[in-house]
Amino acid sequence: MELWEHSASDLARMIAARGVAPSEVMAASLARIAAVNPVVNAVVSLRDADALMAEAKAADDAPHQGWLHGLPLAVKDLCATKGLRTTWGSPLFAGHVPQADDLLAARMRAAGAIFIGKTNTPEWGHGSHSFNPVFGATSTPYDLTRTAGGSSGGAAAALAARMVPVADGSDMMGSLRNPAAFCNVYGFRPSWGLVPADAEGETFLATLATEGPMGRTVEDVARLLQVQAGPNPEVPFAVPVQDYVTGLERASLRGKRIAWLADWGGAYAMEPGILPLCETALQVFTDQGAEVEAIAPPFPAEKLWQAWITLRAMLNAGRMKALYDDPAKRAQLKPETVWEIEQGQTLTAQAVYEASTLRSRYYAHMARLFTRFDAVVLPTAQVWPFPVGWRWPQQINGHAMDTYHRWMEVVIPVSLIGLPALSVPVGFGANGLPMGMQIAGPVGADAAILAMGHAYHLATDWPGRRPPQTED
Repeated sequence: MELWEHSASDLARMIAARGVAPSEVMAASLARIAAVNPVVNAVVSLRDADALMAEAKAADDAPHQGWLHGLPLAVKDLCATKGLRTTWGSPLFAGHVPQADDLLAARMRAAGAIFIGKTNTPEWGHGSHSFNPVFGATSTPYDLTRTAGGSSGGAAAALAARMVPVADGSDMMGSLRNPAAFCNVYGFRPSWGLVPADAEGETFLATLATEGPMGRTVEDVARLLQVQAGPNPEVPFAVPVQDYVTGLERASLRGKRIAWLADWGGAYAMEPGILPLCETALQVFTDQGAEVEAIAPPFPAEKLWQAWITLRAMLNAGRMKALYDDPAKRAQLKPETVWEIEQGQTLTAQAVYEASTLRSRYYAHMARLFTRFDAVVLPTAQVWPFPVGWRWPQQINGHAMDTYHRWMEVVIPVSLIGLPALSVPVGFGANGLPMGMQIAGPVGADAAILAMGHAYHLATDWPGRRPPQTED
């Protein structure tokens, strides 16, 4: 077994036991990147190989720094990294080199990670297809003509293709979950507030997006979350940190009550084959002793959507106003970003208030639902990985999509109220493409959701059973 095939947890144990050196892991990772990244295009701004090998060799004999000690990590290109180009996928920042790490990067660096480069993302993270004018498009390693999703598409593709052992990502509208589904890996959106943002920005209002972990095993996801999580005293609404790793040893689905929400009562159009594949995966839950019940939607989908696009547009219009107000810079923004900003600029205070009220009512509905169920399950995506040359799917089963992101509406029930949700692989369709489903629980139930996911992983291990066959 090649070193690049091992999980991050296995590599960390091998390094801690001095069974393998960080320099050996780095050499294997760089060789793998050289072999497959030219066709997948997941890792961008790759650092000089000699410099990386020097850092890895220094880690060989250094005191053990943390779980990530000596492991190569490529950070999502929406997260600022000190001394390492960070572009947000925008030509406006094509040469930008930050002077400091964002909090997430600082925590991973402090745990011993060696930053080798960045992972590709859509421009400004807008849209679930990782393409931009700086680096181009990222493909799923399972079909190089198809998208890896986004906005953590580069992270998911790099993981799936075994270029990195574990990866960070972020999720506003499914950005940790959708690419995980499109690349046959795990993506975890934590409870909002568990992985805090930096103090700068609209911390009291911007409660829709969060950073989090991705991996080929749930153990890797849990261990990286342990590194990422923890309060930032300068940021409000912190969620208490738990032990996300130890509980995996006792993981079981027996007796768990699972609500299957399918296509939300027909509100979410699904391409053929997705629902049956998820239902087959749910049989694993039943076989493991869980009680799975199909239920009616707990809240009208259209109200969720209206609340979502209102609050999202408000935040985008506010944080990107300076770029939009400069005509020269506005001309270099992607059309979808301009649309978001202009939608937000037309909003009234009453519209924002009504969206917040709907959000609060939905949260209360779900709180009551979680007194009956341990988790709810939905497909992770409504479409299979689509052609890499598309900007976004224009229709699903003949139903026209009225915005650039309507095709991923199925992630909104989780994102709108900050639920913890793990996207788990469910296998492959007749088209040979991967898919996933979301397991979501009440706020603060991160450890419980990860434990359920781990029990499912032990019974399925789709990433291990079916790795991609990608060569340059």
